[in-house]
Amino acid sequence: MIDLAHLAWPFFGDAHRQFAPGLAQWASRNVVAHIDHGEIDRTCRVLVRELGDAGWLKAVVPGAYGGLSDKIDVRTLCLARETLAWHDSLADFAFAMQGLGTGSISLFGSDALKAKYLPPVRDGRHIAAFALSEPEAGSDVSALATTATADGPGHVRLDGIKTWISNGGIADHYVVFARSGEAPGAKGLSAFVVDADTPGLLVAGRIEVIAPHPLATLRFQECRVPIANRLGSPGEGFKVAMATLDIFRPTVAAAALGLARRALHEAIEQAATRKLFGGPLADLQLTQAALADSAAEVDAAALLIYRAAWTKDQGATRITRESSIAKMFATEMAQRVIDRAVQIFGGNGVRVGVKVEALYREIRALRIYEGATEVQKVVVARELMKSRLSAPTAECRRT
Repeated sequence: MIDLAHLAWPFFGDAHRQFAPGLAQWASRNVVAHIDHGEIDRTCRVLVRELGDAGWLKAVVPGAYGGLSDKIDVRTLCLARETLAWHDSLADFAFAMQGLGTGSISLFGSDALKAKYLPPVRDGRHIAAFALSEPEAGSDVSALATTATADGPGHVRLDGIKTWISNGGIADHYVVFARSGEAPGAKGLSAFVVDADTPGLLVAGRIEVIAPHPLATLRFQECRVPIANRLGSPGEGFKVAMATLDIFRPTVAAAALGLARRALHEAIEQAATRKLFGGPLADLQLTQAALADSAAEVDAAALLIYRAAWTKDQGATRITRESSIAKMFATEMAQRVIDRAVQIFGGNGVRVGVKVEALYREIRALRIYEGATEVQKVVVARELMKSRLSAPTAECRRT
């Protein structure tokens, strides 16, 4: 069972201390039973339905309309992703994408859009997706080339390509970002909710990756969408995207934390039971050093993650610096912890079917998606410079 000792920290309240163990118990009974990595699409649909039936999706899609509000409890989302990732990354993926694919609707959608799209996602009957990245625009959102052009009264026409879209091919709706032309660069984007069966929306191809999950390239060819499906005002697409990612970026770090906790658990069990040179592997000082380094890094990541989540839950408008630091540190940390676990397992560590081998594949993408580590460093540095420019000078402070 996942170690939840950190629930005693002051970052959490009684609701969190009840939620996480309940989800852990449910996951230990239900998640593995539904995992079939050879049938990824079917497995994700089943997991979404099971999570909805059990009520866990209310944590990621809560509220009057079944959607997020600006007071969403980010700590609960992080606890959920940490717990589900400990059991299986596909379960974490199924949970997280329901939130990422509805977060923008919850934060910026009209009441009509919230009422239409959020309840079926919360219940696990519909699958959501977030379509931002393009072949030449991933980390640099301002380079988006997909266009949204006025097409008669009350409609826009979308033309372009989106790629690396999680849940691509199985989603019931996509939140799509396109260049609407109000201004150059990031200020000229808008966001729209597009039903998967809209004419002109095509799944151009599926993408196979190191740790399989539903992933696709989408093509929009004269895809006509009601202007009422726009999220926020014209030209606010960048704001919509960043506000959504600001909430979900710490949860990516939490998923990495769950993977790292599982790797440390597996490494401890292996070190305690594997015999080498007449005694358990754990008697060797180098093994002890590896375990100690991993334990320290896991705790450090957890502190950064739940600091960011707590800060948002306390009412901070943006947590750009905190969330980027958490995502940067936790994903890199998890890669190191999992690598040590593979080393402790020796040859079995790279054997298909052994948990640490799966973890080794699963962690790699988290260092890239929702902002690669290098991008997070740029973001953190920019935030530091903003703080310097906005801070009062020593002379001002004396007066």
